[in-house]
Amino acid sequence: MLLTLSTTHTPATDLGYLLHKNPDRPQSFELPFGLAHVFYPEASAGRTTAALLLEVDPVALVRGRPSSGGQGGTLDQYVNDRPYVASSFMSVALSRVFGTALSGRSKDRPELAAQPLPFSARLSVLPCRGGESFLRRLFEPLGYTVTATRHALDETVPAWGDSRYFTVTLEGHVRLGDLLSHLYVLIPVLDDDKHYWVGDEEVEKLLRHGEGWLAAHPEREQIARRYLRHRHSLAREALGRLAGDEAPEPEERQETRNAEEAVLESRLSLNEQRLQTVMTVLQEQGAARVVDLGCGEGRLIKALLKDRRFTEVVGMDVSHRTLEIAQDRLGIDKMPDMQRQRVKLLHGSLFYRDQRLTGFDAATVIEVIEHLDLPRLAAFERVLFEHTRPGLILLTTPNAEYNVRFTSLPAGTFRHRDHRFEWTRAEFEAWAARMCERFGYTVRFLPVGENDAEVGAPTQLAVFAR
Repeated sequence: MLLTLSTTHTPATDLGYLLHKNPDRPQSFELPFGLAHVFYPEASAGRTTAALLLEVDPVALVRGRPSSGGQGGTLDQYVNDRPYVASSFMSVALSRVFGTALSGRSKDRPELAAQPLPFSARLSVLPCRGGESFLRRLFEPLGYTVTATRHALDETVPAWGDSRYFTVTLEGHVRLGDLLSHLYVLIPVLDDDKHYWVGDEEVEKLLRHGEGWLAAHPEREQIARRYLRHRHSLAREALGRLAGDEAPEPEERQETRNAEEAVLESRLSLNEQRLQTVMTVLQEQGAARVVDLGCGEGRLIKALLKDRRFTEVVGMDVSHRTLEIAQDRLGIDKMPDMQRQRVKLLHGSLFYRDQRLTGFDAATVIEVIEHLDLPRLAAFERVLFEHTRPGLILLTTPNAEYNVRFTSLPAGTFRHRDHRFEWTRAEFEAWAARMCERFGYTVRFLPVGENDAEVGAPTQLAVFAR
């Protein structure tokens, strides 16, 4: 079975440092079930590919096991697909051979290990119980572009139809450690089998390698059940702990942090200016159906509902509690029927495509992206620009250059303790340009707040149109 990992990061040969494997020296590793070989079919500054080839010894798999009895004896244990397809053997090899990279560490290139890079992973033969649709439901929400070619049962006998085996290529802008973690967990999930006993320690492995992505994955229940070989008690434990990990920040703490940011910006009335600017652009562009992603407590929704030109207003947020506050503040239960039909609140994640979000004239993303972890930004980009794909996108974010004008804000700190980053105008414009080039939009920028001649406006607004 063969897995290849390719990158076009410059210089691409840095992949050797990330994997801790020298491109100039093929290596072999003994495993309990056979040998793992690592070599580089190509290694240049423009593109480098590392290959992990497993040679599974079918005799080693059954050595010491009692006969299964019945017709054929142990023949079915010797003659099967295990030496040829990606399965839990590949997961074990990833942890043994690329363990440091899997953990997200690199001694020689720590900064590269911590940042998303362009990667392509190819599995020559991957069993997919559940077919291509299940394969896509596992990997596409993580931000990958999936290419799958299904193999026939026998190319010489077309009447036999297709097999459950695919050649699969995953392409994405992702940290190497995250890519390896996704493969480690999801390969045996697709195979729906494991070659070893599954006990309590497998729950710990699932939670460790699923940290940061599994809790919010739309297929997390199926992933947990299959990864744990349908041992219901273990799956319940894993899902229960995931639910705890996914729980939103305690309401009191989040409200305190929001209040800190509100006090910081209150002198400028920035929130009101943001909402008014967004409203004006939506009105000028004639948008009637609007979805507010990361709607929070519904301030923009409330403003939109006052204008009858907006015939449908939908808000989505990941926090149940925040949506409850929004519902109370909007007074949805007390609205007349005609008014209530114009508004809807949805619980959902910004990282996974959602059919409920398609077909809108405009999407607003107000002071949201700076709260997203950079490694997951790529997934959000695809959800917004590729899958939701409204005709108009209005997106605001702080202008980091303006922070020096907040005298109470210590140098080098963000406006909100939950911000993962704050971009300068040049950084924001460069990101927006990449989105336009990649997804077929145009963009213009508007200042929000007083436009300081030296550092710009406190808030940046990008208006994307297609």
